[in-house]
Amino acid sequence: MKKNFKNYIIIATSIVLAAGCKPGDFGDINVSPNAPDKPVTSLLLTSAERYIGRTTAVTSTATAPGIINDYAAKLYTQQISEMLYTSESRYNTKIYNYTGIYNSPLQDLTLIIKLNTDAATKTLPHVANNGSNSDQIAVARILRAFYFQNITDRWGDVAYSEALQGLAKPTPKFDRQKDIYIALFKELKEAAASLTGGVAGDFLFNGSAARWKTFAATIRMNMALRLSKVDPAWGKTEFNLALAAGVISSNADNINYVFLKESANENNIYYNYEVAKRYDYATSNTMVNALKAINDPRLPVYADKNNQGQYVGMPYGLTQSLAGAYTSGNVNVPGSVSLIGKAFRSQDSPVSIYTYAETLFSKAEAYKLGWITGAPDDAQAAVTYLAAINASMAQRGVTADASYFLQPDVAYNPATAVKQIITQKWIANYMGYATETWSDWRRTGFPTLVPTQYAQNLGKQIPVRQCYTLDEQSLNKANYNDVIAIQGPDELNTKVWWNKP
Repeated sequence: MKKNFKNYIIIATSIVLAAGCKPGDFGDINVSPNAPDKPVTSLLLTSAERYIGRTTAVTSTATAPGIINDYAAKLYTQQISEMLYTSESRYNTKIYNYTGIYNSPLQDLTLIIKLNTDAATKTLPHVANNGSNSDQIAVARILRAFYFQNITDRWGDVAYSEALQGLAKPTPKFDRQKDIYIALFKELKEAAASLTGGVAGDFLFNGSAARWKTFAATIRMNMALRLSKVDPAWGKTEFNLALAAGVISSNADNINYVFLKESANENNIYYNYEVAKRYDYATSNTMVNALKAINDPRLPVYADKNNQGQYVGMPYGLTQSLAGAYTSGNVNVPGSVSLIGKAFRSQDSPVSIYTYAETLFSKAEAYKLGWITGAPDDAQAAVTYLAAINASMAQRGVTADASYFLQPDVAYNPATAVKQIITQKWIANYMGYATETWSDWRRTGFPTLVPTQYAQNLGKQIPVRQCYTLDEQSLNKANYNDVIAIQGPDELNTKVWWNKP
């Protein structure tokens, strides 16, 4: 967040100097095509949405994670395994840099709100031509809330109320996660209530106000479930408010990030397999074995067969030398382990953000918790749980016969219901927005996962948060010291607020 502090000074100085120039002094020499003086709000929105599909980047000092394509959460929940370099699945990577999220989509969305609020700019063509001021503000607020929820769920206490103020607040304080949640619930409710029409530049929902409202309600529903242990009464209230607002109600409503058949915006696994020819990741043995154990028809969709015509997951969390005994092969010639299935690695394969199946699993858990009918309701929980499995099957283009649902590990059991619901939700969310799956695991302990025996982190357990960028320690030291004094050590094993019952 502070990484580009010097850049801000340079930009601010450039603006001052430009303001002092008289027309005609240097013609267009002082006009930067990369810093337009009339930012078009539709392009800002497109840029902010594009960041959702950004791929994780690795530097010498930290990992700059993506959002839906963040590999760490998929590795923590053992949906996939590393083939070549296995340090992240052994929890060696500690520092995750969120600077790009603040400096790119959150800055863009904040600027949209400012331009549509400021009387000096709100009626100008590059702003007003892209939708009503109130609708542009509402959409920006909803997407901002999505990004901030992602950040706080991964790092815990983060800069929120004083963030994104540039030189006015170059060293923002860290807000407590509970306070951020209170603010995000408010933002999402108010923004959705004020939204009446579409806006330009929106490829995520093609300008549909109804879909933005569904998106906002679904975010709220998932946030509410985060509170199931730390504040169940509050969680119950917010969950039911989200349901009333209208969450995803069919597979047709699934919220996906759609990649394109072009190199500028292509699926990250396609790039890894087809372009880079690296094959860094394969379906994990944890996932393959779980699907095999219940004869799950989604297995052929989730994974390819290996060179023996079998589904064999890559063992999770091996050392790099041990991992060398396994081969990925390539998309044409199978190796000894199963690659990620073709449905997830075409150039334009979409990545699920929120789905109908996940929504039904969330409702099933809420019925079991007694949040919807006022008391634990196993009858409704069972019906909704089975509907969720069928929705996931339909999403993947497969069906299960009656015998599938009669298996002891699948048939609804009131005594183990939460474990079954969350485990099936983990299966359904394969190669989707894995921060949701990781959060479910942190909150419930399901599915049952065993940390790698080769763990390299403090405590040797699966991470429950990610560590702050080094910039905070060097450029925002006072606030950094304050947050670790309250939240706990800046380590992978320090729980975030809602993970502390």
